[in-house]
Amino acid sequence: MGQDAPGSDVTPEIYVTPPDGFFAATVPQRQELLGRVADAGLDGLFYADHVTFRNGAGMDGLILLAALSQLHPTLSVQIGVYLLPLRHPVLVARQLSTLWELAPGRISFGVGIGGEDRHEVESCEVDPRTRGRRCDESLEVLHRLLAGETVTHHGRFFHLDEVLIRPTPVPPIPVYVGGRSDAALVRTGRYGEGWIGAWCSVDRFRAAVQRCAAEAAAAGRAEVAWLHQLQPWVGVGPDRDRARAAVAAAMERFYGVPFAAFERYVPYGTASEVADALAPYVQAGAGRLNITACPAEGVDPIDAVGAIRAALAG
Repeated sequence: MGQDAPGSDVTPEIYVTPPDGFFAATVPQRQELLGRVADAGLDGLFYADHVTFRNGAGMDGLILLAALSQLHPTLSVQIGVYLLPLRHPVLVARQLSTLWELAPGRISFGVGIGGEDRHEVESCEVDPRTRGRRCDESLEVLHRLLAGETVTHHGRFFHLDEVLIRPTPVPPIPVYVGGRSDAALVRTGRYGEGWIGAWCSVDRFRAAVQRCAAEAAAAGRAEVAWLHQLQPWVGVGPDRDRARAAVAAAMERFYGVPFAAFERYVPYGTASEVADALAPYVQAGAGRLNITACPAEGVDPIDAVGAIRAALAG
């Protein structure tokens, strides 16, 4: 979806993480769950990517996207975000080309440099200090390979001679860049079709949208069909207290730090209250919301996100 100007009256696309119980379910049960996601009016699914995060946890994002894409015929899928500096761009280009054949027009590629767990980066024999530069060089190579070029490239990290990847995805796979730093905004302007924001204020999001456009113009990219994204965790319940308890418990389990570190950026409450908290980001330029919903007891997460979408649509 191309995005209207920030502040326009637009309903964002809504992507969700696979629902609770998805990974323990049978294949027919997974298909049923994703059918409910589509029936709720949601647009797609997203998931993160890790090789060995903190205690060894993780999931290969591109393999998961391949599986998700085959469980429902219309839902789109996005990796958000793929730790590109930990991989070789030629192999990633081949994987993306194959994914495009499996689910043409339904793949979005979100990239980031990771680093919350430095040992994860080191485990892949990558110097954590080089993550940003490796990502930039990989994106340069990926863009050329996925455009159908025969690529010869001799850079700091990668050396290629006459490399070709077929088939060429047409139309191109959109690339979105995650990261909280200014360097991520520069990277978005040079290589991306949008920024994936997380843990940021509305003012920061609005400024990031403007910075991406300025960096794209400086890089000679005059016509970009921007689709900026916000990737929030949200707590949904019959009241704010129970919604807060649900999302706080989930985030503390995952990140291993107190919820207070995130709370000011995490909407929680009823579906209507969560939608009210997200609406200013949409007005600031978020054309897609990638929602990780943490429901209070007795609340169905798919129904909850469907209600958030309906409230945003007004």
